[in-house]
Amino acid sequence: MAFISDQLTSQPFDIDQAILLLRQAVRPFPKAAMFELADLGYGSPFEQLVACIISIRTYDEVSLLVAQRLFAQARRPAELLNLTPDRIRQLIQDCTYADTKADQIWQIAERIVRDYDGELPCDVEILKSFRGVGPKCAHLTLGVGCGLPYISVDSHVHQVTNRWGYVQTKTPEKTLAALEAKLPQVYWIEINRLLVPFGKHICRSLPQCSRCPLQAICPQVGVTGRAVKNR
Repeated sequence: MAFISDQLTSQPFDIDQAILLLRQAVRPFPKAAMFELADLGYGSPFEQLVACIISIRTYDEVSLLVAQRLFAQARRPAELLNLTPDRIRQLIQDCTYADTKADQIWQIAERIVRDYDGELPCDVEILKSFRGVGPKCAHLTLGVGCGLPYISVDSHVHQVTNRWGYVQTKTPEKTLAALEAKLPQVYWIEINRLLVPFGKHICRSLPQCSRCPLQAICPQVGVTGRAVKNR
């Protein structure tokens, strides 16, 4: 069985070169859901937050359609309050945990209208104070919806950056902290946009190293077995 040691190579991982290669590598693949929605015109902070809640534990291809179905009825907090939680539930029923998410979305809209004059503030602490909103959705909202430098770490970002040896962490939360300390800020929003499709289609649980454009610079930390070929 082929094996790549989990010891880092003597050369530091070149993040600038990796980003250049990734931009080309992900072009054939569907975009990460939040970035695709923004490109389709659903880029406000509120739309991004709602869409991210919908996307939790749901495939992108499903959450994209579900979010657009909801936004066809209501795109602003005040508009969404005209819907009942039951109606929201009907509109988002194809996503996972639709019952819970419908209540969360309605309550968030109600609080935005009541406390913030109907406009979602671009404030990380306010976002994380909403029920069901963690760092991932808060940071995606701030990055994609507000254009602020925030890193959003999901399973793909966590897995890939550890395979690069760029960070050495055990959890997405620790990966977020490590990336905030190391990753150039110019890449903070883009890293999620690139690594979600890259992690889905190339650097998967069983990575496709033989067709990866980063193979020559990647130390393949922790990668073993048939994924490794022609290093």
